[in-house]
Amino acid sequence: MENLQWTILSILRWTTGYFRDKGVSEPRASAEVLLAHVLGLSRLDLYLRHDQPLTPEELSRFKALVRRRRAGEPVAYLTGHREFWSLDFKVTPAVLIPRPETEILVSSVLEVLSLAATGNQQPVTGLELGVGSGAVLISLARELPRSRWLGIDLAAGALKVAWENAQTQGVADRISFLQADLLSGLKPGPHFLALVANLPYVPRRVWEELPKDIKEYEPRAALLGGEDGLDLIRPLVNAAPGFLLPGGWLALEVAQGQAPRVVALLEKTGAYEQITKIPDYQGIDRVVRGRRTGF
Repeated sequence: MENLQWTILSILRWTTGYFRDKGVSEPRASAEVLLAHVLGLSRLDLYLRHDQPLTPEELSRFKALVRRRRAGEPVAYLTGHREFWSLDFKVTPAVLIPRPETEILVSSVLEVLSLAATGNQQPVTGLELGVGSGAVLISLARELPRSRWLGIDLAAGALKVAWENAQTQGVADRISFLQADLLSGLKPGPHFLALVANLPYVPRRVWEELPKDIKEYEPRAALLGGEDGLDLIRPLVNAAPGFLLPGGWLALEVAQGQAPRVVALLEKTGAYEQITKIPDYQGIDRVVRGRRTGF
C-alpha cells in the first residue's frame, strides 16, 4: 500500500477485495463508508471524485480504520454515526446500532398515532422503553411535532447518547429521559397513547451464533432476551395496559419467528384488541401491535 499513489477508486477496489478475502461482512459498503468518513465526503462523492489522490495523512487514517474493521469492529462504531429514518444519529459502543428493520416499528406507530393526532387539541403522549441511541423515539418526535415523549433506559451511557441525539435533531424540548428498569420507575395510570419498545429479544441459541461484529462489540444487554428471547417482552405485555390510555397502542419489535407467540401473549391478557403482525422489508413479521381495550 505504501509505495503506490492511491486514488479514491483504486483504494476502494483494493479494500473491497481485502475485506471480501478476510470474510468481512458487506465489504464494498464497509470500504465506502469508512473512506467517505475519512475524506469528509458522501458515498456518491467518492465516485464523482474517483481519481482524487489520497494524502499520506488520509491514507494513514483510513488504514487504521481498515485494520479495526478487519478485526470485527462495526462500521457505525468506527465512524460514530448511523443513518436511520433518513436522519443522522450518533452511536457509540454504549448503544445498539439502529437497524433498517426497526424503521418498521416507527412506521407502525406513526400509522396509528398520526390519526390520533389529527384534530386532537391535546399533545400525543408516548413512552419508549429501552431507548438506546434514541433513534425510534426521536424519529417519532420529528414526525409528530405536537407529541411529547418519555424515554426510559437502564443504561446511563445510552441515555447520554440519546439526549445528545435529541438535541441534534431539535426535539429535546419534547422528550424527557429517565434511567430505570423498564416500568419500575413509573406509577401506574392511564398516561400514554403509545408504548413502544425494541427490547432485547435474541434467544440464547441465536446469540451464540451471532457474527463477531455483533456478538463481541454491541452491548449484550441490548440483544440477549433469555432462553426464548421473551424474558422482557412477556412481563411488559402484561404490565403495559396499566400505563396506556384507553385506546392506546402497544408496539413491540420482535425476532423472526416470535410474532405468533407474542400475539398469543397479548390475546391471553384480554386487554388488547386489533392485534396485528407487521412484516419488515424481507417479509418477516417484525412488529406486533395491539390497542388497549376500554375506549
